[in-house]
Amino acid sequence: MNYQDKLEKLIETKDGLILTREVEAAGISRQYLNILLKEKKLERVAHGVYLTPDAFDDEMYRIQAKNQRIIFSHETALYLHDLTDRDPIEWSVTIPYGYNATHLRDEGIKVYTVKKTLHQMGVIELKTIYGRDIKAYNKERTICDIVRNRNNMDVGILNEAVKRYLSSKDKNIPLLMRYAEELDIQNILRNYVEILL
Repeated sequence: MNYQDKLEKLIETKDGLILTREVEAAGISRQYLNILLKEKKLERVAHGVYLTPDAFDDEMYRIQAKNQRIIFSHETALYLHDLTDRDPIEWSVTIPYGYNATHLRDEGIKVYTVKKTLHQMGVIELKTIYGRDIKAYNKERTICDIVRNRNNMDVGILNEAVKRYLSSKDKNIPLLMRYAEELDIQNILRNYVEILL
């Protein structure tokens, strides 16, 4: 099998969306991407991100592929965990302090920052609607994040999310309270839980 065939097979396994770094990791030269571009078998949708004409542009996957330190959070994580009925107007992500996020804000992404020590707390893998893996915060961290950001949140979304979380079968209250303590919101969160339970 030549390199072009190998690349086409790799693109097929990735459902038509391929990253330059995935091509290089497979030991295939970038020049084969250019060949497929010229043959109109691929289209460049962003720096280092290529898509076949028949594939869907998985925006969440693409954003995270280009910015590996972002974690989907807040309203976007509520949506991913089915803790809200509202589709996010814009994607919400969290990054560690010191990460330059100007390009993300320019793309219309809502960016939150946290201390580096808190950035990875509660990270899990979820799937986009196209079935690709992305990183987001778990339900407990997401509830803590929206309570922590309550002054900038729609009260209806916040209350609905906490109610849904508390009525879910897979809730983990000890973990929720541990995160609340780490994020210094345990008293505020306890009030929400007592009112809404």
